[in-house]
Amino acid sequence: MKQTIDTIIDHQEGDEALSNDSKNATLDQIIEHRLTRRQVLQGALSSAILGFIPPAFAFKERPAFSAQRLGFESVAISSADKVVVPKGYQVQTLIPFDSPMPHPTNKSLKIGSHHDGMHFFALNNASDEGLLVLNHEYIEPRFMHSHYHGEPLTAGAVKLNQQGQRPLHEVKAEMAAHGVSVVHIKRQQNGEWQTVEDKLNRRIDATTIIELAGPVRGHDSVKTAFSPEGTQTRGTLNNCAHGVTPWGTYLTCEENWAGYFYNPSEQPKEQSRYGVRNKTSSRYAWEKAESHDGLYKRFHAEPFADKAELDYRNEPNTFGWVVEINPFNPESVPVKRTALGRFAHEGVVFQKAEAGKPVVCYMGDDARFEYLYKYVSDEPYQPGQSGGELLDKGTLYVARFHETGKGEWLPLRFGHGLLNPAHGFHSQADVLVNTRSAADRVGATKMDRPEWGAVHPSNGEVYFTLTNNNRRSDEQTDAANPRSNNRWGHIIRWRESEKRINQFDWDIFLLAGDETDSSFGQQPLDKTNKFNSPDGLWFDQEGRLWIQTDMSESVLNQGDWSQFGNNQMLACDPVSQTLKRFLVGPVGQEISGVCSTPDGKTLFVNVQHPGATTRAEDFAQGKYTSHWPNGQGVPRSATLVISKQDQGIIGT
Repeated sequence: MKQTIDTIIDHQEGDEALSNDSKNATLDQIIEHRLTRRQVLQGALSSAILGFIPPAFAFKERPAFSAQRLGFESVAISSADKVVVPKGYQVQTLIPFDSPMPHPTNKSLKIGSHHDGMHFFALNNASDEGLLVLNHEYIEPRFMHSHYHGEPLTAGAVKLNQQGQRPLHEVKAEMAAHGVSVVHIKRQQNGEWQTVEDKLNRRIDATTIIELAGPVRGHDSVKTAFSPEGTQTRGTLNNCAHGVTPWGTYLTCEENWAGYFYNPSEQPKEQSRYGVRNKTSSRYAWEKAESHDGLYKRFHAEPFADKAELDYRNEPNTFGWVVEINPFNPESVPVKRTALGRFAHEGVVFQKAEAGKPVVCYMGDDARFEYLYKYVSDEPYQPGQSGGELLDKGTLYVARFHETGKGEWLPLRFGHGLLNPAHGFHSQADVLVNTRSAADRVGATKMDRPEWGAVHPSNGEVYFTLTNNNRRSDEQTDAANPRSNNRWGHIIRWRESEKRINQFDWDIFLLAGDETDSSFGQQPLDKTNKFNSPDGLWFDQEGRLWIQTDMSESVLNQGDWSQFGNNQMLACDPVSQTLKRFLVGPVGQEISGVCSTPDGKTLFVNVQHPGATTRAEDFAQGKYTSHWPNGQGVPRSATLVISKQDQGIIGT
């Protein structure tokens, strides 16, 4: 039977479905084992957890700064459809979705949607001109296609035509809105920033040809009809946080990519363990585009031919990687660095690189009950000589946290321990394509949605946000504990051991929540700084930790979540244990992505998916919860440019 024009595909939840059924311990079980029931009932949870780290972990000295580290007045919680910043600060809106990117020859370049991880690459070591490179995580079709207006559509809904297909022009527009933007920007004499026409302006999207590098290159698991040799793929998807290499390139990270693929038949573990969809269609039904081109059909990952080189059964295996982009060479081909593992990459953060020593970086797998990872290169870093090859040969580790406050990094190396043919692994490439299964096998600790990480610029401490997890079983929680399902989230911290290789000390740095259920510096949060669902995380060069929140649009300003208002960004001084709310965004958005100019006087922050809280029935009537940033019409993701009115350093 033919479908009608009103046929709608609606995958409302973009995050990955729970797919970890291993028996590995969760962090919550470890914490619970360390605490007694009496401690929990007496409200001693925070002090007990915060005491995990031995005294040697504490700051040994406070760096000297000429200005107050958090010299602004905390802004109030807000549910208004506007951006709120402290007194003495000013905000400009830059590069909203679909705005032109001026280029000498390509006049069709436009900024992508759903701005996320971001970095400012200064030109000529200046702080008034550079390349802003940012990710575009996903899309909201109803705000992209004008003919969707007037229909009751949710944020993720797409429509099929009478033939049960998606119009090709819609699919092309959606694929082009994904990926990464490289855009030249410059501060003008009046203080405002503008885009600059430049051949460096560039878009990498869901169609861009990308090389595969590292142990997985050429492996049977990545051979497709497009690349029978298993050396290339097309596009990068669901790019969330990012990384910046010591040699000055940009890393974009593929997070909730699995839902873009569809396979209704029996799925191999490299699909089922990652959440490839098995019913109806992929997330946006791109495989239903009115075209027979493999560019679109590849999202249907079901075997159709006699061998993998003739269909797209392996296409999902070419996603879930970290992608390296050289922003200074528009002709360069992006590269997926497979030695860093395949999972729902949130971002990559590096320890400060030292000449003659290996490169070290950390990554989180953003899904419930997934893991934290570390990569160490085989070869040492040589300034001015080293490049992306350091990310092709090295050892990937996964974290196990012990209740003693100690932790260990478990190597994911073929032939080591249980990672052998007897347990389903046949090569290092096989281990990396199935990184999650390998981590399951070695006994890593299941975490509560590891998201962004940050490394302290002076002492090398590593901080990671654990955003939340409402899927814990009763056996993993205590009904008398106000954090029973960790709906508020927390931030974990560790320091590598100086004496024992691949060991670390760890503690809970901060427990997010309201005044009755939170802790920072062994004190509860209050109206000046309470928040939940920590997500984005970044250290500025003076050691201020910036924390961004991502309360889901399904709960924003509803019930218990209404006390937190809209998503926000806070600034934290880990030394004095001071925390202040710096910014609150408009309605329905997520604050995601933060970086600054080298002089620290301009801060770039992304506002993603404003208006996403618009209900389907309200969308049909044109009643959007947000009209940001233009004050009218459909809302759009955009970048904020924040500066002090006295031209001082942000945060002081």
